[in-house]
Amino acid sequence: MNHKKLLKYLKIFLPLALGVFFIYYSYSKFSVQERETLIKNISNIDSIWIVLTLTGGLLSHMSRAYRWKLLMQPMGYKIRFSTAFMGVMAGYLANLGIPRSGEVLRGATAATYENIPFQKAFGTIIAERAVDVVVVLIIVTIAILMQTQELYLLFDKYDINPWLSLLGIIVLILIGVFTLIFIKKSDWFIFIKIKKFTTGILEGVKSVFHMKKTGAFIAHTIFIWGMYISMFFILKFAFTEMYDLSFSTMLAAFVVGSFSMSITSGGLGVYPVAVGATLALFGVSNEVGEAFGWTDWGLQTALTVVIGGLSLLLLPLLKRKED
Repeated sequence: MNHKKLLKYLKIFLPLALGVFFIYYSYSKFSVQERETLIKNISNIDSIWIVLTLTGGLLSHMSRAYRWKLLMQPMGYKIRFSTAFMGVMAGYLANLGIPRSGEVLRGATAATYENIPFQKAFGTIIAERAVDVVVVLIIVTIAILMQTQELYLLFDKYDINPWLSLLGIIVLILIGVFTLIFIKKSDWFIFIKIKKFTTGILEGVKSVFHMKKTGAFIAHTIFIWGMYISMFFILKFAFTEMYDLSFSTMLAAFVVGSFSMSITSGGLGVYPVAVGATLALFGVSNEVGEAFGWTDWGLQTALTVVIGGLSLLLLPLLKRKED
């Protein structure tokens, strides 16, 4: 096996292996009594909180699909909401198995079912990610201002540097954009064949600056992240011990949990541990904190698996037509 294939397999299986390890770590560190309490806390959740959390998750995904639809308009393309939504959900499902593969699948969905050039669709997804990074920066800043000491203790304990992580993402995006610009303007023969492709990606990226419905785009962005935070906050009422936790406490746990999602595929295993550790700083017992983390992760993952799976089944049945 050559090194390229080995690297490819490592990218797929290493995050999954880490996820399995954290599941084992999370479960093994509890005593028999604590395990029973953990399972009891999860099984006794009132269905109303589950319904509200799943509804919030579904609405945020629908809003993301509509926001993507807005990014297509400056380039003169239309994508049906059904295609956009199923593309988003299929992409989320793919990311659970192979990190970052979902973005490629989403672009391929637009190309296959709406005749939108892949490179342009992919460019709009890059633009989306850049906007979301800005929002995450704002949320992290607010969370740190509210819970400075506790968050820094936790970041130090788990060797997390949120600013460095976000800076790395921003730098990668900038390097990618400048590379595309260089290729577009270059006359080197090696770049001639890929110039058209990169030009399309740049057009997709720039779509965020040429929207006629900028207000709607901003509103959907606020709604998406508002739903993420609201779902996280609302679910606390499913656990008696967490009733009195403040918004700033839950926001701190949300931030740490969000960063943990990038460690393994979809946060498998590590998300409940990170969220539970954060809540423990504010007096929540380990079994309750991790039960909350497992419930939140499990509900959103189940939603992704069910809706994403159905999307993959239904997408081939779509026939392109004008809106």
